[in-house]
Amino acid sequence: MRILLTNDDGIHADGLAALRRIAARLSDDVWVCAPEVEQSGAGRALTLSDPVRVRRIEPRVFAVSGTPTDCAMIAIQELVTGGKPDLVLSGVNRGQNLAEDVTLSGTVAGALQGMAMGVPSIALSQSLMRFEEHVVASFEVAEHFGPGLIQRLIALGWPANVILNVNFPPVPVAEVVGVEVTHQGARDQHHLHFQRRTDLRGRDYYWLGFQGQLSVPPEGVDLAAVYGGRISVTPLHIDLTHRETVARLKGLLGGAPPAFQTVGDP
Repeated sequence: MRILLTNDDGIHADGLAALRRIAARLSDDVWVCAPEVEQSGAGRALTLSDPVRVRRIEPRVFAVSGTPTDCAMIAIQELVTGGKPDLVLSGVNRGQNLAEDVTLSGTVAGALQGMAMGVPSIALSQSLMRFEEHVVASFEVAEHFGPGLIQRLIALGWPANVILNVNFPPVPVAEVVGVEVTHQGARDQHHLHFQRRTDLRGRDYYWLGFQGQLSVPPEGVDLAAVYGGRISVTPLHIDLTHRETVARLKGLLGGAPPAFQTVGDP
């Protein structure tokens, strides 16, 4: 089995080193293509206005000047030789990718690009409860459970237009309760915020940060599983269509485009 690894934390990330150890237990045909620098929050961004440069670090290991999407695309199209990968693993991310964050995540984007190019793909993240720079992420849970979980998921299979988003809980290995297949959740409060600061020349600038409050999610969603010490496995796909609204609008909107009415028109 040929496995391609990517991430959004960059080629030097501890989580990528952990993922390489996970993949080594599954195959001896492992390739790595990751961003040269951190691309967290890049989502599905592509590099369109600059050249994408590739640096070969060692056999089958490449650093790329672009985004996780760039990495997955260029690796599958150009860098991986001997045939297309059988599996893309993206991660292991430093921090969870849950709820609405999956639309921002470069980790999820790397897996989505693999899927879009016909390769079964899994995004893996190690949850943290605190995101300060000095907090050291432990990938012990991901390394302990990852190989067996990936092996089982491969055996079960999943649709070609779906990725699996795996989040490991921030607890010791002995406290992991189990695995739960979940829905994508939604936080009940906004956890991202900009903080205004002033530089040494007296000019304002803004820094993005995280609120510390946890949501109170319903059972069955990814947030609840991770909060409860369970490994969350969420099937995701690119189709963002809200089908209930499609059905409602079809009964109200159709045929000729509606005419614009100025204020006061009947």
